[in-house]
Amino acid sequence: MRVLFHFNADGALAARLAALSGSGLDVVAVPEADVAGFDAALPAADALWHVLRPVTAADFAGAQRLKLVQKFGVGVNTIDLGAAKRHGVAVCNLPGSNSRAVAEMTLMLMLGCLRQWPALARVAAEHRDWTLPGPLQARLGEIGGRTVGFVGAGAIPSTLAPWLAAMGARVVYAARGDRTGPWTRLDLDALIERADIVSLHVPATAQTQGLLSAARIARMKPGAILVNTARGALVDETALARALADGRIAAAGLDVTAVEPLPADHPLRRLPNVVLTPHAAWLTRETFERSIDVAADNVRRLARGEPLLHRVA
Repeated sequence: MRVLFHFNADGALAARLAALSGSGLDVVAVPEADVAGFDAALPAADALWHVLRPVTAADFAGAQRLKLVQKFGVGVNTIDLGAAKRHGVAVCNLPGSNSRAVAEMTLMLMLGCLRQWPALARVAAEHRDWTLPGPLQARLGEIGGRTVGFVGAGAIPSTLAPWLAAMGARVVYAARGDRTGPWTRLDLDALIERADIVSLHVPATAQTQGLLSAARIARMKPGAILVNTARGALVDETALARALADGRIAAAGLDVTAVEPLPADHPLRRLPNVVLTPHAAWLTRETFERSIDVAADNVRRLARGEPLLHRVA
């Protein structure tokens, strides 16, 4: 079975993929930036291992042999599911494969915002005297004693909540149903008003587009922090940039943005109270190990005509 892995795979990852050849898989990796290479390799692929670059209707039309799109991760909003159905292509995801990694990055972004990481890094790099400016010292804070509000209550918040509780934080959440555990469920607007840190963990759908609207950003507590490791489309980024520039909210930790990469002239790039990472919360060696194991199993299942794991379309 020919597998097209749309990702920049080198070093240890390339060796891991090469080792799959002994189990009947021929995995060809093409970097996401190599459009011509992807277009050339797609027609010969039986399965596509998809990371971030959208899979469009035109891609499906040009993929005569394709029978499976395997998402590395959970969200399938970057896949044209209607086109997949029309062309008889199964779509699967990997729930839980990156939950630990994203939970750890979410905590890192929370702490980076509380400790004003970009500003501290600039002082360390640019100042011979490491004395911190008084206003910066006044903005440094701890997670203990603060209220963290999760929007969504899936695997990532469930992993992270006990860690935060152990650090002395109060945990609340907004979700469609109750979750087990000693956490308080609120409706979304009540959570927005109460939380010192708002952390987003829901997929991008028609219902969640712009979930954190300008009106909701205006209702966040003065000095609150926003962390987004879910999808950029959840947030009105113009309103967010304005609230950060005005000092209404203290900081934002963003691993995702509505347009990726974030345009060079975007105000979120220039604000000193934004901790920005390049959609890499999921990206660890351990995530790849877990993901490749399941993705390879699904390709073998496809070859044998067996039911696929975690099929979403």
